[in-house]
Amino acid sequence: MLTQDSHSPLKIDMHTHIIPEKLPNFAEKFGYGDFISLLHYQQGSARMMKGDKFFREIQSNCWDPKLRIEEYEQFGTRIQVICTIPVMFSYWARPEDGKEISRFLNDHIAEVVAKYPKNYLGLGTVPLQDIDLALEELERCKDLGFPGVQIGSNINKHNLSKPRFFEFFEACEKLGMSVLVHPWEMLGQEDMEKYWLPWLVGMPAETARAAASMIFGGVFERYPRLRVCFAHAGGSLLPTIGRLEHGFHCRPDLVAVHNNVNPREYLGKFWVDSISHDPTLLKYIIDLIGSDKICLGSDYPFPLGDLTIGAWIEKMELGHDEMENIMYQSTLDWLGLSDSEMFDDLTSRLENKQ
Repeated sequence: MLTQDSHSPLKIDMHTHIIPEKLPNFAEKFGYGDFISLLHYQQGSARMMKGDKFFREIQSNCWDPKLRIEEYEQFGTRIQVICTIPVMFSYWARPEDGKEISRFLNDHIAEVVAKYPKNYLGLGTVPLQDIDLALEELERCKDLGFPGVQIGSNINKHNLSKPRFFEFFEACEKLGMSVLVHPWEMLGQEDMEKYWLPWLVGMPAETARAAASMIFGGVFERYPRLRVCFAHAGGSLLPTIGRLEHGFHCRPDLVAVHNNVNPREYLGKFWVDSISHDPTLLKYIIDLIGSDKICLGSDYPFPLGDLTIGAWIEKMELGHDEMENIMYQSTLDWLGLSDSEMFDDLTSRLENKQ
């Protein structure tokens, strides 16, 4: 058992986002596109610009690894798993340009992990608009020491069940690379711009779209050793599993066309993070898939995330094993670190922290 101190278990936050403080002007370099750029207009703050349009304001905790450590240690967290902000996926870009962006972002994450090896683990990003290039970068991510990659919930509106992505999932399974599926380019976004609905309603639906597509498309059946985690507690997938199952039974001609296994059979065969914002829902998810398939995540540093990093979970009346699973063990299992040389290295880093 790894421990934070004599009273509480180790906490690993497996869902956080980071961006380099300085980004190249990709639009100018490539000669097209609404690529993300950063406008540092005052100390400690920057505007993310999507082309010439304002996208989001961010603070220095989005790029400053030292500040991040100071902030997350306030909540008893020892390690952050860092990955890029989904808007940086740039799957719409020309393949070679997408590869260059991926390499730039992955090199930055590798530098942060190398500089702060006791505090960070990294997930890479790959240019999934071109499978051959994605496979090249996946192998490079492995060489950089990343235990996995983050991918979008759809690739240019193509579901993850498309056969074109099977080779990628096969490679992830073979290389032992874990996969975090994060929603982006949400379904119906252009039809519900008011009230922050793309993030409040669209994101959960988008995650469910990805998970259901992978289930019905037979991805988990083809690659049973593939380790996948769905962000934001799996979105609306788990609360609607009964509906999915009923549809599977009542209209198999529409649902069971590529996989004749009941979707409920896959519960417990993938992971979700803990970002449900609701103790009642989290208890339901524990009942459905088990605490060993729930990973502590925060979506740090964004306000819709769990910025107290599981403090509300620690107040729940969970058993000792359930708490340890959620706080760190499930993440180690998902990342394939529980029984590996990387785990031994991680343990050594933590024990020598002081």
